[in-house]
Amino acid sequence: MKRSDKRILTTHVGSLIRPPDLLQYVTAAQKGESFDRAAYEQCLRDSVAEAVRQQAQAGVDIVNDGEFGKSSWAAYVLDRITGFELRKDRIIPLNWLGRDRERFRDFFEQEMPNSLRGAAAEVCVGPIKMRDTQDLSRDLANLKAGLQSVRVEEAFFTTVAPASTAYNGINEFYPTEEEYVYAIADALREEYQTVYQSGLLLQVDDAVLANMYDHLVSISPEHYRRWAQLRVEALNHALKGIPEDRVRYHTCFGSWHVPHMADAPLSEMIDLILQVNAGAYSFEAANPRHEHEWTIWETTKLPEGKSIIPGVVTHHTTIVEHPDLVAQRIVRFARLVGRENVIAGTDCGFAQGQGIQRVHPSVMWAKLESLAEGARIASRQLWA
Repeated sequence: MKRSDKRILTTHVGSLIRPPDLLQYVTAAQKGESFDRAAYEQCLRDSVAEAVRQQAQAGVDIVNDGEFGKSSWAAYVLDRITGFELRKDRIIPLNWLGRDRERFRDFFEQEMPNSLRGAAAEVCVGPIKMRDTQDLSRDLANLKAGLQSVRVEEAFFTTVAPASTAYNGINEFYPTEEEYVYAIADALREEYQTVYQSGLLLQVDDAVLANMYDHLVSISPEHYRRWAQLRVEALNHALKGIPEDRVRYHTCFGSWHVPHMADAPLSEMIDLILQVNAGAYSFEAANPRHEHEWTIWETTKLPEGKSIIPGVVTHHTTIVEHPDLVAQRIVRFARLVGRENVIAGTDCGFAQGQGIQRVHPSVMWAKLESLAEGARIASRQLWA
């Protein structure tokens, strides 16, 4: 894993807004309509190559495929593993949204009414195994092909964490919760190993580790700690054998535009995050609910040889951050943990799923350009 030993490197969380040409195939598939599969695959290859080119042009040093081959940041894995069935007649509450649904019920009624009605349960009814690696191989190949025509420092590929797999899930097969969680981890281990062996950096996304906090602490703080600790240990089990410096671990509070009062304080999670066997830790630090949390690094020691990837631009607003502000945020972290230990990133993905965009594409690219310019300004200050 490259480090900021000569200048501040830049990256992002992963999910980029899908281009219209690609979305037409995605929409047809979601509606159950027929479409030209060969044409889709060609469009996907071209879209990934263009996304890689645009990232490099914007000044991003560590790039990815935009997650263009995935249905979403987490739900994609349910198409690749066995053991789950969707029961539309069994609706469960979206506890991972926390108690904001109660605090701001009028807001949710207007902006996200489906969140109040719940979602169909993803029920585990049999052994959880990885069954399909074809799409994974395709996505890795598309990214590596796109990298051939650009000059970047490195590339990463995103995967989902055990805690965030089947976040609407109910276990009806395994005798204990621990067996269920470790079965998920064993299945994901195959995906993790494939990404690692491809030579790309492995990023593990784990929004639900944070998002379940508000619901579970309402039962008791100890209940959340037990729930989260089991899933962190299962993730480390899945990562066994992969060098830490080939792994990035991303936690966030969801890319949805809601009040976010349900978000977990970083202080309640930081020890869990640092337990993960990863070389870099990505977290939100640019939005107004979490920007103040940079102070946690005044008292929390970053383990030797590890990096942080704080979000210094955010998907939460359409305002494009000024490069000077981006630089200030970077320098603040660098002075606390060391300049070589900071990679400038984004809070979260700009598209939680294929058909979602949190800002207009032109705003997304402007934010990434501001990220790169802010890193250049910060580098001049830190290596003056």
